Amino acid sequence: MAETDIRIGRRSALLDKYLSGRSIDYKQIIALFIPILVDQIFIVGLHMVNTAMISSAGMDAISAVNMVDSLNVFLLSIFVAVATGGTVVVAQYKGSGNDKMVSRSTAGAASTVSLLALVIGLVMVVFHNPLLNLLFGSAEPAVMELARIYMIGNGLSYVGIAFVEAVCGALRGIGRTRASLALSLVMNLTYVGLNLLFINGLNMGVFGMSLSVNISRYLAAACAVYYLLRIDAELRLQIRDFFRIGLDMLKRVFSIGMPFAAEQMFFNGGKVLTQVFIVGMGTHAIATNAISGALAGVMQIPANALALTLITVVGQCMGRRDVKDAKKLTKSFVVLGSLSYVIMGLIILPLFHPLVGIFNPPSDIVDDIFLIVLINTLAQIPLWSISFIIPSALRAAGDAKFTSLVSMLSMWLFRVVLGYVLGVVFGFGILGVWLAMNAEWGIRGIIFIWRFMGKKWYRHRLI
Repeated sequence: MAETDIRIGRRSALLDKYLSGRSIDYKQIIALFIPILVDQIFIVGLHMVNTAMISSAGMDAISAVNMVDSLNVFLLSIFVAVATGGTVVVAQYKGSGNDKMVSRSTAGAASTVSLLALVIGLVMVVFHNPLLNLLFGSAEPAVMELARIYMIGNGLSYVGIAFVEAVCGALRGIGRTRASLALSLVMNLTYVGLNLLFINGLNMGVFGMSLSVNISRYLAAACAVYYLLRIDAELRLQIRDFFRIGLDMLKRVFSIGMPFAAEQMFFNGGKVLTQVFIVGMGTHAIATNAISGALAGVMQIPANALALTLITVVGQCMGRRDVKDAKKLTKSFVVLGSLSYVIMGLIILPLFHPLVGIFNPPSDIVDDIFLIVLINTLAQIPLWSISFIIPSALRAAGDAKFTSLVSMLSMWLFRVVLGYVLGVVFGFGILGVWLAMNAEWGIRGIIFIWRFMGKKWYRHRLI
């Protein structure tokens, strides 16, 4: 009993030393992190299940979904980026103790992101044919036909997911990660359940997946509205609050959100361009990339959760103008992110064959998938945290323009160009594309370390 108490005491002392500050302790940080971690587990895990389910409809179906999803990620990242601006603003107001502005910024972020999504969704639906022909015209006719169905379905669902993302971001900003998790679970569990019904039960294929995505996203949006109006008494929101978007609030949200949105557009635009020359490599190459990406996403679950948690933590620290805590906790999160990749690698690599088996891949691409996953796992340990967790801290402090500029330039100068050179010119194929991505992480990570070691990133005044 005494030894157990000593171990618990040492563990608490260690956590207190590295994960506690003057106004936040490790217990509060863990309480923020756990719901976000569970959320990420469900998002990535359910994405894998959905990819596996649609793979039962054949390689044409999985290729069509993967093609359109590369464009979806590009467009959805814009909503998430603007929603992140809302998260930072809400977190800083929460840290400063201004409850009235917490409510205003929550409503403002939700309305702004939804309106943006409406415009983008309409463009995607109306111009789906020219967009698909421009980006993926070299794909096989059967793949293109399925891609059209999936693209229209996703465009119609954008307002629903944008509203949910904005509300979840605001809730994370004020520390209500359990409510954010609940909304995410409603959306993702409904999505998987309906996919089981429509794809596996009724054999509706890609059309069934499109129905699922719309029903699940708008159901979650309805739940988000109910939560804000009827359950969360502290926010005290009313319907009319969503139609009162002041210019001062727009300026604050967009000062963080728009540079991040531009970054995400360039960043994911690079991914779309990469996908374009992957399409030229053939259907098996598209499938290899899709399955490798799904497994890499599993590896990233804890680190992604840490990056999201740090936005709230640093945002609240900067709201109190506590730079010392912001620096200390950022360093701790970077170390934890790298350790998480060591742990996930030790779990995933031994289970590679059972995991890859759920996608029913052709036997001739399994070895390629393993090589990509192995190299990517080793690269993520030293490079991912400095490339993605540090910029979360910089952005939460208001240093959005620099962070976004670096991310955009590194994506296009290194990942896209080097990916084309290695993958197409030198003939490394999909492996070359992934090697270029790993190299780009290292380059931008070094720049972010340099920025973090300076003083400019925490001198911004957002509120």
